[in-house]
Amino acid sequence: MVTTAPTRRPARRAGALAASAALALSLGTSLGAPTPAQAAPPANNGKDVTATLFEWRFDSVAQACTSTLGPKGYGFVEVSPPQEHIQGPQWWTSYQPVGYRIAGRLGDRTSFKNMVDTCHAAGVKVIADAVVNHMSAGSGTGTGGTVYSKYNYPGYYQDQDFHSCRQAISNYQDRTNVQTCELVNLADLDTGSAYVRTTVAHYLDDLATLGVDGYRIDAAKHIAASDLAAIKAQMANPNAYWVQEVIYGAGEPIQPSEYTGNGDVDEFRVGTDLKRIFTADKLASLSTWGASWGYLPSNQARSFLDNWDTERNGSTLNYTYGNTYTLANVFLLASTYGSPNIYSGYSFTNKDDGPPLGGTVNACYQDGWNCTHAWRQVANMVGFRNAVAGTGVTNWWSNGNNAIAFGRGNKGYVAINHEAGAITQTFQTGLPAGTYCDVQHGDPQAGGGCTGPTYQVGADGKFTATVGAGDAVALYVQSAASVSGASFNVNATTSPGQNVYVVGDAAALGGWDPAKALPMSSSGYPVWSLTLSLPAGTSFQYKYVRKDASGAVTWESGANRTATVPGTGTVTLGDTWRP
Repeated sequence: MVTTAPTRRPARRAGALAASAALALSLGTSLGAPTPAQAAPPANNGKDVTATLFEWRFDSVAQACTSTLGPKGYGFVEVSPPQEHIQGPQWWTSYQPVGYRIAGRLGDRTSFKNMVDTCHAAGVKVIADAVVNHMSAGSGTGTGGTVYSKYNYPGYYQDQDFHSCRQAISNYQDRTNVQTCELVNLADLDTGSAYVRTTVAHYLDDLATLGVDGYRIDAAKHIAASDLAAIKAQMANPNAYWVQEVIYGAGEPIQPSEYTGNGDVDEFRVGTDLKRIFTADKLASLSTWGASWGYLPSNQARSFLDNWDTERNGSTLNYTYGNTYTLANVFLLASTYGSPNIYSGYSFTNKDDGPPLGGTVNACYQDGWNCTHAWRQVANMVGFRNAVAGTGVTNWWSNGNNAIAFGRGNKGYVAINHEAGAITQTFQTGLPAGTYCDVQHGDPQAGGGCTGPTYQVGADGKFTATVGAGDAVALYVQSAASVSGASFNVNATTSPGQNVYVVGDAAALGGWDPAKALPMSSSGYPVWSLTLSLPAGTSFQYKYVRKDASGAVTWESGANRTATVPGTGTVTLGDTWRP
């Protein structure tokens, strides 16, 4: 049965009026051209995941490309608008341009160029957010010193370059009103004008001379698709990658599908649907999730959970939803639909709050920076996605409620538990036999190995795992471990609801913290098993614990057990629970 997204009024751009803290938020989306040259997946050696570092200064973006985005396998980074804009601390001042010089709060032309070069060196391509539908809503002095007034922007535009409808959009059922009147009173450029088209094309070309690889076209819904096509045709590279913002509105005359001839489109229905599924419906219903739900075709869509508008207007999940948000990101990256865009912003108490420290990120998880792109549970799924590219969904499993698991061909497997308690399940995969790093809880190491727990997939493709409440397990072929470690095996009987864990003095064994104890597989019950990668020669102490459904911990008796990892291979431990 085809499921459609709930009907809602498209949001408006919240960055319009400096005087209003209650402005509606604009979220237009439009899909990209289906041609392989423009689609995101092949644009960077098959790496199709974007990280949007919202309102990060360009020098901070450069550091992220080197430290995280490149090493984790992101294909793209999207940066906030670089053009000169109105002054003010609010985030939305970036969306009121006063010209096309690179002179905003996030950095100057030199820092922008340095950022692009640094990201390229890290293997990450750069998408620039381009505001070309409108200019400002008022008058003043821009961030680069330009003195401007509404409809008069020295060096660029004068009164005749704007549409004659000098009032706010009032009717989303009227195409002309949406595309020629003013989005929350922002001066609306006449993109049907040859001069305006050429000026916009020259700005985009200028960014290309600095190395920009693609563009997010802001508020594309408010520009006729034919006008955008004409602008693109004037660019030095008319095949440049575009992703357009065109919000779907049920029954409205302007639809995202109109824009696919120009480039990809942000599919907003993904975020609204996944919020509904993860908060009010059942994850089991995701078995058919994808284009069949009424979305744009997968190869024309950029999929995402949230952005700066939706996290503020409540239409999607955001960072305040805890593990619900994390698991939804895991699902997005593990699924086959679209080209995922991971949004990485900052915490806020007021919808108008601008970036902490003016956009400088001294360190993740400080000063309000959320750094979603760097969370292990999210970042390691980028490697998962790259490894499983080209495969379909296989071996779907669910408990009929909020625990699901599925494979990606013979390349990967993920289990997601959004239940209130842990689940223990033997999963059928298409993976080759071997020991695999659980990239939700550890990092795969060069040459094999893992900094966290591993799972043994048998010759039958099966493995058993206990997946904690609000947690996930993810395995993929490039995370298969082939180095030294320890194979724990303990004969331990349990009562219903109990599971067995191993904990020890090594960090990989939880550092004696029972909350960090590693769950063992009961597939050979009453023998519980776990294989863990550890450096050759490591001597460690360990014990086994039982946990019941309430989380109560029972330690086995006796002295600490001890073992040493051999120079090569795995030490196999055959133990019996000590009551």
